[in-house]
Amino acid sequence: MTLSITTSTRTTGVVEISPVGEIDVENAYEIKEAVAEHLAAATPDRIELDMHGVSFIDSVGISALVAAFQMASVSGVKLVVTRPSRFAHRQLWVTGLLGLFGAPEPCTDCGDPAHRTLVP
Repeated sequence: MTLSITTSTRTTGVVEISPVGEIDVENAYEIKEAVAEHLAAATPDRIELDMHGVSFIDSVGISALVAAFQMASVSGVKLVVTRPSRFAHRQLWVTGLLGLFGAPEPCTDCGDPAHRTLVP
């Protein structure tokens, strides 16, 4: 499975970045690039990584999340993870980084992202 990323900006000034698929050594840089693009274009009030569609994330993906968090922090922007899949939640918990990203609860109504059909 590959990674696709959609972004949207709410009227409240919050940018939502929604990766879907696997975040690994092949594509982790895309998360950092998505955050960097929004920081370069304007300074959002907050960036939310909606990770309900993440079916897998490895150590390189976790590292990319930390780098994105640091980029946002330097710009004075809070970056949090929202609605993490159970797998993403577990990886953040195991690495001790859950609190860094706002201590989100796992998404319980999302189903298994590897087996669901996405509607645009």
